[in-house]
Amino acid sequence: AAERGPGAAYHMFVLMEDVLEKLKLLSYEEEALRRHNMRPLSRNAKHLYLLFFPFLNRHYFALPTNPGEQFFMFCTLAAWLITKAGHPFEQPQEYDDPNAIISKILSELRSFGRPVDFPPSKLKAGYGEQACYVLDCLAEEALKYTGFSWKRPVYPTEELEEEEITEDDAELTLDKLEEEAVEEESDNEENFLDLNVLKAQTYKSDVSDSAKQEEILESTTDAAEWNLEVERVLPQLKVTVRTDNKDWRIHVDQMHQHKDGIESALKETKGYLDKLQNEISRTLEKINSREKYINNQLEHLVQEYRSAQALLSEAKEKYQEGSGGVTERIKVLSEITEVLEKVKQEMEEKGSSMTDGAPLVKIKQALTKLKQETLQMDIRIGVMEHTLLQSKLKEKSNMTRDMHATVIPETTVGVY
Repeated sequence: AAERGPGAAYHMFVLMEDVLEKLKLLSYEEEALRRHNMRPLSRNAKHLYLLFFPFLNRHYFALPTNPGEQFFMFCTLAAWLITKAGHPFEQPQEYDDPNAIISKILSELRSFGRPVDFPPSKLKAGYGEQACYVLDCLAEEALKYTGFSWKRPVYPTEELEEEEITEDDAELTLDKLEEEAVEEESDNEENFLDLNVLKAQTYKSDVSDSAKQEEILESTTDAAEWNLEVERVLPQLKVTVRTDNKDWRIHVDQMHQHKDGIESALKETKGYLDKLQNEISRTLEKINSREKYINNQLEHLVQEYRSAQALLSEAKEKYQEGSGGVTERIKVLSEITEVLEKVKQEMEEKGSSMTDGAPLVKIKQALTKLKQETLQMDIRIGVMEHTLLQSKLKEKSNMTRDMHATVIPETTVGVY
């Protein structure tokens, strides 16, 4: 506030007055407050019954009065203005989360293109410059959506109307009295111009007055005739005074009248309120006594309930411990089942291979092949034995020949 200027501290009051005027243009009392059974932001002092209830003033959101009530009123008006501006918004309830409601309102305010340069916690109190700013922006958006446009004021031309005063012969006005006094003064001035004449008139008047006084001492006037004359002249002596609404005396009289009305109504209302207070106090005492009686009667049941709760907590702890062991055993069981599944698969593979005839056929084929190969080897062995035998027989024949021969050729030497 010091940086913006000395008048920044009073800016919220100006904003609040603008907000109230815009809400009146939007008919908030009929559409928002009466629908939710809420109280208006301003009161009319002409109705005396309104003075007995704490209605709100025009600086409701500028000054702290009741934070809870102010915050709920702020949220309700903001939701109504957002809906009035064309964006559907759910009406907040008393027990909703304040942070969630404030975040929704600020998000809707940003969607209208309005800048938000303050923390959301400033709106939790329900009053202050930030709350007035939010309501002012939403009211402007609602007026734009409804097609309202500000126009220049048209001042009516005041014509001075001449008041026609009906003259009554039986009544005299102050103006008439003044005119008559002026006429009498002018006549007296004309008469008093001549001093000698004036002296003579005064002398005559003194003589006549002394004579009249002597006559008055012995009055012969009838009292009834005197009363009739008084009644006849009395209406002409009545003076009427024009009432001016700007006169402070009228306002004082009105204040006294209102004060008397308030005091009279307060006496009657105070009696009702005292009676209501006594009834409420008696009812509270009855409730307290009944509550103590019920507590005494249900004390053993409460103790049993507490013991049952203690047993339940112990059973829960044992259950948690047992559930921990069960989980470990379930893991071991899952591992064993996996191993068992693998063994079953191997057994099934071996069983299928044993019942299958393909390996037997392969064995038979291998045996036949071995037989063929052994037969071929036997044939080769026979051929080799035959050739070896022939070679041995040939060598033997050559040895016998050489033994009987006388000359051994050189070519045969060294062969054996």
